Amino acid sequence: MSRFKGAPYSAFHDHPGYRRMFAPDRLTLGIFLPLRFYEGDMSVLAGQAERVSAIDRLGFAAVWVRDIPLFDPHFGDAGQVFDPFTYLAFLAARTRNVALATGSIIFSLRHPIDLAKASATIDQLSGGRLVLGIASGDRPIEFPAYGLEHARRGERFAQSVRYFRQLMAAGALEVDSPLGHVSVAQLLPKPATGSVPLIVTRSSGQSLDWIAEQADGWLTYPDATHTVRGPQHLAEKIRAWRERIPDGGFRPHMTNEWLDLMDDPDHPPTPLRGGFVLRTGRNGLIALLERWQAAGVNHAALGIQFSQRPAAEVIQELAEEVLPHFPSLQGPPALPVPW
Repeated sequence: MSRFKGAPYSAFHDHPGYRRMFAPDRLTLGIFLPLRFYEGDMSVLAGQAERVSAIDRLGFAAVWVRDIPLFDPHFGDAGQVFDPFTYLAFLAARTRNVALATGSIIFSLRHPIDLAKASATIDQLSGGRLVLGIASGDRPIEFPAYGLEHARRGERFAQSVRYFRQLMAAGALEVDSPLGHVSVAQLLPKPATGSVPLIVTRSSGQSLDWIAEQADGWLTYPDATHTVRGPQHLAEKIRAWRERIPDGGFRPHMTNEWLDLMDDPDHPPTPLRGGFVLRTGRNGLIALLERWQAAGVNHAALGIQFSQRPAAEVIQELAEEVLPHFPSLQGPPALPVPW
């Protein structure tokens, strides 16, 4: 297999972040940031770093940040506001074990050199805990701001993935890409364990065959989460993707859900906001996660931005009552960080 195609499971054997999150036939849990949505006042994010430190101590597999360069009021979601790479550097210093995941960096908007430099830096500063979810972008307002064509984002995405992987490879570079040319020079630093996994989000403008060949994992929306049919449909989609993986080896699948976790553990799963949010008690959530695991999902990123209860209370309940059913994996520890 070409070194520019998705890496097999064994390629990340020593990667602490990847191994904490992913293994065949297992499902682990992560928490999406922000814990509360920005609604015009930065104070809503106060104390979030302390909550992330607690997420780390309580044993969750990952914490997720998003990449939204410009806030479009018509889109209505500012993400966690902070630049994802800068914020991950800050969180890397506040945590020890939890994987640092992005969902997702917009590869079509930034140059691969800048993406590779920032990614390798975060991976080194965190001791090998970066898992890079990547996407082609879904907010049209951002592309003209960068001087790019929204309609060509899929093409640029594929070019950026190849260029990024060439930059991360050991030794001198010889890059001949529509996005730039490099001869002899090297990118420093390199990732802590030699590579950073690239998790493609949805289609990112690519075919299913391309994703099966090129991605180190796949992140998709979950379909309906309040019915049994939703996980069944997700299983069909995962199966179709995995059948196309060239070496037939393991590649992880991820999905996510925004939760309003209720006090009543038996509160029935109820869709809100057109199915975008699931209101449920913990027993309904556990049942959903079990269905996802049976469907082939390897990691579930849970967002609690819409929860009515305090974030700390929801995190504690998830840690005590749900996480034991889906424990994080015991891979290699994060590497020492002497910097």
